[in-house]
Amino acid sequence: MADQGLHQIQTQKLAIGPQMQQSLQILQAPTLELRQIIQQEIEVNPVLELEAPETSIEDAIPDDPDDRSVDDGDIDALTQMDEEWREYWQQSRQQTATRRSDDQERWQFIMDSIVAPTTLQEHLLSQLHTAEVKPQIAKQVEFLIGNLDDRGFLNTKIDDLSLHHAIPIDELQKAKKLLQSFDPVGVGSEDLRECLLVQLERLGKKQSLAWRLVDQYIDDLANKRYPILARKLGVPLEQISRAADFISTLDPRPAQRFAVSNNNYVTPDVVVERQGGEWIAVMTNDDLPHLRISNTYKDLLAQPGNNGEVRNYVRDKIRSGKFLIRSIHQRQQTIHRIATQILKYQREFLEKGTSFLRPLNMATVADEVGVHETTVSRAIAGKYIATPHGVFDMKFFFSHGVKTESGDDLSNTSVKNAIADLIKTEAKHKPLSDDKLAKLLDKQGIKVARRTVAKYREALSILPSHLRKSFS
Repeated sequence: MADQGLHQIQTQKLAIGPQMQQSLQILQAPTLELRQIIQQEIEVNPVLELEAPETSIEDAIPDDPDDRSVDDGDIDALTQMDEEWREYWQQSRQQTATRRSDDQERWQFIMDSIVAPTTLQEHLLSQLHTAEVKPQIAKQVEFLIGNLDDRGFLNTKIDDLSLHHAIPIDELQKAKKLLQSFDPVGVGSEDLRECLLVQLERLGKKQSLAWRLVDQYIDDLANKRYPILARKLGVPLEQISRAADFISTLDPRPAQRFAVSNNNYVTPDVVVERQGGEWIAVMTNDDLPHLRISNTYKDLLAQPGNNGEVRNYVRDKIRSGKFLIRSIHQRQQTIHRIATQILKYQREFLEKGTSFLRPLNMATVADEVGVHETTVSRAIAGKYIATPHGVFDMKFFFSHGVKTESGDDLSNTSVKNAIADLIKTEAKHKPLSDDKLAKLLDKQGIKVARRTVAKYREALSILPSHLRKSFS
């Protein structure tokens, strides 16, 4: 019988204290998130206040409060001081807001004048409200509008909507037909085939070859099986190719222009500048609130009559505030040191562009900076750097690479750019296969396997050669 007794096993675990957790959070946080963290700390720690940007870090961090001589006092004084500080901070924010420069005011006026983009739903409802339609059908059109996806397609089939919501199918069909008469053309369709047919009908192409291709052979069309289609329909290959080219001008996602853009503007954490022939990294600290320990609370410790409870409370808050300020300062220093190393390794990129990006791993930078590799990973997360060739996520500069015949290192990004350049200049009637691309790269001194070419091509969202082929 197996031994079922209790056994004691000792294991070692690294315990991370609250301050270390906060330090890691600050290091990893993007600028916007860090601003929120600072705001939260200001609200819960009364000894923190905003300072003028020119104040040095030494002025912001006071001497250890344990070194101050203090007397006993009343905790009520601390509470009152806390309330006074909060009132002061609110007034300070209001005063700062009134001191905007003319340029800032003009910028704010422009930003306030920007009109929010119209949504697809708003655009369709505005057309519905001007249409002459029975109230019951209008109600069902509104219902269908509420069931559109980001392409402008119905996210559920009409039959299923009728069944699940107990709506007469004829009402939904009439509502759908009205909806499909609205702009953008093709909205309210149940799939791509119907969307394209609606557009062709609106263009007067219902009896055309393009209509037949979409209506009956959309899968063959999507896979560019043009010779097969020519045989099936008994028409010349050139006609199939011309019809396919016309179909390609139709919109497969009619609601695309109403989609909320995901290309949010980012504020770089580092700006690359050239000084005296050298590239240097400059931190953009202006987007971060500048903090200091309030003199009010430092003076409070020195006032006679404060008891031990008051002293302990204030000391704890000051220690917490000092740690926050130091953590922010260390974050900025770490990011700056990492950025400096990136510039050191990527000088050719700065001079000539993305095709000259060198492979670089985080371990190399970590050794140079004198931190752990995970620290580099945390520090660059969500951080951006402005270069002469655009603003890039700092992770962009870390990639593996390949060796060229000359022994130089070439980053994956550079290899991808080389593949893209070859495909841009290929003959459209005879596109380059992955094997051919690998051989052409080899002639350039870049040795990569066919499967690697395929992986990079897919990463670039480029179709395989048989789907890039043109028959015209």
